[in-house]
Amino acid sequence: MGYLTVLRSPQVARLLLGTLTGRLPAGMTVVAIALALHGAGAAYAQIGLTTAVYAIAAAIGGPVLGRAVDRVGQPRVLLASAAVAAFGYAALAVAPSQPAAAMAGAALAGLAMPPLEPCLRSLWPDIVAPAALETAYALDSASQQILYVAGPLLVAGVATLVTPSAALWLAAGLGLLGTLTVATSAPARAWRAPAAPVAAGGAGWLGPLRSPGLVLLLLAFAGTGWAVGAQNILFVAYAQAHPGIPGGAGALLALAALAGLLGALAYGAVRWTAPTATRTWALAGGMAFCYLPLLLVPSPAGMGVAAFASGLGLAPLLAAAFVLIAELAPAGTTTEAFAWLVTLFATGNALGSAVSGALVSGSLRAAALAAFAGIAVAALLLLTTRRLLVPLPDPGADSYRSFPAAPSAHSPTVS
Repeated sequence: MGYLTVLRSPQVARLLLGTLTGRLPAGMTVVAIALALHGAGAAYAQIGLTTAVYAIAAAIGGPVLGRAVDRVGQPRVLLASAAVAAFGYAALAVAPSQPAAAMAGAALAGLAMPPLEPCLRSLWPDIVAPAALETAYALDSASQQILYVAGPLLVAGVATLVTPSAALWLAAGLGLLGTLTVATSAPARAWRAPAAPVAAGGAGWLGPLRSPGLVLLLLAFAGTGWAVGAQNILFVAYAQAHPGIPGGAGALLALAALAGLLGALAYGAVRWTAPTATRTWALAGGMAFCYLPLLLVPSPAGMGVAAFASGLGLAPLLAAAFVLIAELAPAGTTTEAFAWLVTLFATGNALGSAVSGALVSGSLRAAALAAFAGIAVAALLLLTTRRLLVPLPDPGADSYRSFPAAPSAHSPTVS
């Protein structure tokens, strides 16, 4: 079993568990902010502004922290950012009724969100055998589906049993605990990004964005994020129009997340022979195909099936993209490149949500079309520019293997 092979590799369980713990706040924060501010009597306009500040700050902070990791290593950046983010959560928890303090706290929590996702993706080549790398990225992608289901449920439970502000304190604690677990591990302490070749002029201020293929991939993932954001609003509006759906919009979102988890696990269980770029544009096309049933806006039972189908393609597409980013990123910029993926996806998600929100009151089908358009454009972009998605020479050179990798005999199997 490929996944058992990956999980048995030294340090993998610790790093994966630490990363999942430290990333849980990302799945909790928006809901926690909304509940805490609402409980403090804030107007919906203030709640929307505060959550927007958090999202924008996170989009800005990710690449900045990723570049810092590439330059000074993982532990210092991770621990410092976790401490600042925890202070931001504390400010939100202590003063949710004070708009300025709440927005400042949201900005700090977003800007300093520890870059655990890009750090783990930079570590995978050092802690698993090359033949198991594809499976490791698929496992990484699958874990994200869990976070964005567990996070809101955790907030809801804590808010009900204690207070909404307690969920913010919990987010601060989980962020610190998970980050400490990762930052003190041997692979994180040993990892170094090699300096960019002097002949190439160093990393330059553009960093990974000087790779045309990487820029195209990132733009495509803005479209992918758009599709997911528009889809989420569609599900909310559909559930409001069909109040008899058990679980409402949460059930539709959970079905999509479950499908993503299954899709990622299936993808990682296969030993692929096609080039990474080919798999990436093909999977983007497959995800667009999976979004087609949404255009029918079927009955509630049919929408459940459509929601499940729409979730099948995202996680496998992300898993392939993680490998392609490592191939396309210039030497010494891998962590920042992964951070840019998170930023562009989140930005597209916000834009897709906004457009779908403007359309959905007039027509559910228009919102479904907006969702499909995002992933269709992304797939078309990757297909038409596929010749530019060419790996740089020595794609595995962007990590310093001072921590022993798993034995090469460990390889994924087809199941």
